[in-house]
Amino acid sequence: METGGEAGGGKPEYSIIVPTYNERLNVAIIVYLIFKHLQDAKFEIIIVDDGSPDGTQDIVKQLQQVYGEERVLLRARPRKLGLGTAYVHGLKHASGDFVVIMDADLSHHPKYLPSFIRKQKLTGADIVTGTRYVNNGGVHGWNLMRKLTSRGANVLAQTLLRPGASDLTGSFRLYKRSVLEDVISSCVSKGYVFQMEMIVRATRKGYHIEEVPITFVDRVFGISKLGGSEIVGYLKGLVYLLLTT
Repeated sequence: METGGEAGGGKPEYSIIVPTYNERLNVAIIVYLIFKHLQDAKFEIIIVDDGSPDGTQDIVKQLQQVYGEERVLLRARPRKLGLGTAYVHGLKHASGDFVVIMDADLSHHPKYLPSFIRKQKLTGADIVTGTRYVNNGGVHGWNLMRKLTSRGANVLAQTLLRPGASDLTGSFRLYKRSVLEDVISSCVSKGYVFQMEMIVRATRKGYHIEEVPITFVDRVFGISKLGGSEIVGYLKGLVYLLLTT
């Protein structure tokens, strides 16, 4: 079966890493939307599932029957082992010269992927990151308290770390593969702090970062994995980066 994104076949140019945990209701939609919006690109999707008990892996195997196992790769792990290590695991199986990281819960809409690719080609950027905090960017589905918490955390990090990017905690990014391999090898954080450390380390290493405005949409299906422990971890990570970068 020929599907969008094959663009002449051959080695994929873009490897899209999507970590999952209990995303049975979302994973088929995100894969469909990636194929819909990247019909002219050579890409592969690497699903890194951390032993989801809800049947996420069964859905991915069905998607492989539709799109092909060479286009949708399932690289499962036995249990939850952290977001940063999920990217490392996916990177080991990536074939593309560029790597996209994005969430499976539909908060990162694949319609922005062509804008990421265009921005990288126009600027030669090492990293293109989606941002909620510039004109035409934003958040949909959050209450006022969560918006204030997110904005406050970002302003605090901007003030202390001066990272060279407007959205530190976002996880919708395109990297040159060699840059991702370099930056990720120097990161020690886990969970949500990992995204912040990635950008700060990249800035300190002198990599060229560009931004694309996105609207972050709160998950429709499933339960948010952000809680009080992640907020405490964020503050600890902020102090760590302040002292070590």
